Amino acid sequence: MKLSDYIIQYLADQKIKHVFLITGGAVAHIVDSFHKIKNIQYICTQHEQVAAMAAESYSRLTKNLGVAMATSGPGATNLITGICCAWFDSIPTLYITGQVNTDEQKGKRKVRQIGFQETEIVDIVRSITKFAQMVTNPQDIKYYLDEAVYYAKEGRPGPVLIDIPMDVQIAEIDPTKLKSFVAPNKMNNKTNGTSNDIKTKINSTLALMMKAKKPVIIVGGGIKLADAKKEMKEFLRYAKFPVVTSWSGFDLLPHDYPYLVGQYGVYGNRGANFAVQNADLLISIGSRLDTRQTGGKPETFATKAKKIIVDIDWAELNKKRGLVADVAFCMNAKTFLIEMNKSLIHFKSSNIAFWISRTKEWKNKYPTCLPEYYKQRGSVNAYVFAKTLSEEIPNNAVIIPDDGGNLTWIMQTFEMKDGQSLFSAFGNSPMGYAFPAGIGACFAVNGARPVISITGDGSFQINIQDLQTIIHYKIPLKIFILNNHSYGIIKQFQDMYFEGRHEASSPQKGYSAPDFIKIGEAYGIKTVSIKNHQELRRKIKEVLRSREAILCDVTLDDNQKLIPKLEFGKSIEDLSPYLSREEFKSNMLD
Repeated sequence: MKLSDYIIQYLADQKIKHVFLITGGAVAHIVDSFHKIKNIQYICTQHEQVAAMAAESYSRLTKNLGVAMATSGPGATNLITGICCAWFDSIPTLYITGQVNTDEQKGKRKVRQIGFQETEIVDIVRSITKFAQMVTNPQDIKYYLDEAVYYAKEGRPGPVLIDIPMDVQIAEIDPTKLKSFVAPNKMNNKTNGTSNDIKTKINSTLALMMKAKKPVIIVGGGIKLADAKKEMKEFLRYAKFPVVTSWSGFDLLPHDYPYLVGQYGVYGNRGANFAVQNADLLISIGSRLDTRQTGGKPETFATKAKKIIVDIDWAELNKKRGLVADVAFCMNAKTFLIEMNKSLIHFKSSNIAFWISRTKEWKNKYPTCLPEYYKQRGSVNAYVFAKTLSEEIPNNAVIIPDDGGNLTWIMQTFEMKDGQSLFSAFGNSPMGYAFPAGIGACFAVNGARPVISITGDGSFQINIQDLQTIIHYKIPLKIFILNNHSYGIIKQFQDMYFEGRHEASSPQKGYSAPDFIKIGEAYGIKTVSIKNHQELRRKIKEVLRSREAILCDVTLDDNQKLIPKLEFGKSIEDLSPYLSREEFKSNMLD
């Protein structure tokens, strides 16, 4: 059997239906092998970055490996931004690159390159993958594929890369004689000690829960990665504590869940931040508590609270950045929740009726989309757009915001419904993610759910060429461009710190955008423009009703701000624009 044929059969055996790629000389043999294998299809993108991001998105929704392929040299290096997205958000994704023939490689020689488009991609990506390996012996192909798949899914998931020289791709192999990878014997939860030690920690957690007067639960993306949503809901039913979400955990609960306060952090809801900063007990499940959540000074985060932190990655629990767990569980979120739920069947907390009432009051008192925003004329307010979209969008929709301002406006305002999914590349947050991720999502759901990508005028230009992919495959993606004709989040930063000098972020200073309606028409994609609030709801409905791809250009005010937000040096309970000191102090409880 030709080795390249074996690779495609191996992927098909993993139940992978789609692989995203751009062909090239060093990967042409692998791509050619698709024609021999049924039940798996390659999807041609226009840029390897799009393939990498589409594969990562595909993995999120299929709960299986996403796969992207590229040729050597520039093809391989173009994957890197997408690999970073998978690395920082812990998404199991397999990247396969072609490489020059083994006898054309520079090896240990001090030259820069011997083979045409030779680039040592394994060394380049080693710090952003869980496993990266070049296959130099054809007999090792199954071993390394097994190992890559194992590490992609094991523990804290993440991306892996296999680099395969052309002469290895064309080698003849006997699949029955290939050696297999055997997973190492790992002691479960070894950092938590024995089962008795874990039981002791659970008992400590229960004692703190029963004693707490102002408890808050943080639900994070690790719950989704562990497929523990059912167990989370059971835990919340037992505890009946106020809940806040990280951005990665944003879609775990609907907006109307009775104990949900909101999403918290640097761009958090005021009410959620007040809840966290007043808490006397914080239970964080599946969240790494990064500085976008805690603020730039983690030592100011939830200072009144005992902290119970559950994270699968021991390194995350020991970052030593001013945030220390009182009880630390180094384990999969599902394992923790199952163990806790066994002990919570007869759980009774202290009387926290006042606390629950107060958190609900904060949620209602401090909405992000304010009534006066609806009075805006001549353009669309970003918060009104996000609120209106969330009211109209179907219950089974997949929503993918991009980065910067358009991501923040959505995360601050969008009201989730049961059955919806919302994600972005939260850790890496590159411009241009939402559009490629939307392509991957459409293939993952295969028409069963509507997919909506929300991007910005700057972000969309990063991967605008893949409108051709949309047309070629008739992908029914809905694309909203929030167009403020600038890099809005950078402008706001420049207003604060650089006296309003909008260097490289505005039309007057070098940045500009094309007419997206004309661009869409040139590609043959249906287009819609929304210029004011009077037509906003009607045209959102038009976009969502479309059975084909549609590009919607939404005109924002050029000076649209992100409100509220944390200013440098402050802690997260005190967001800008600042409340009166009297009102602020009334929200900080003893």
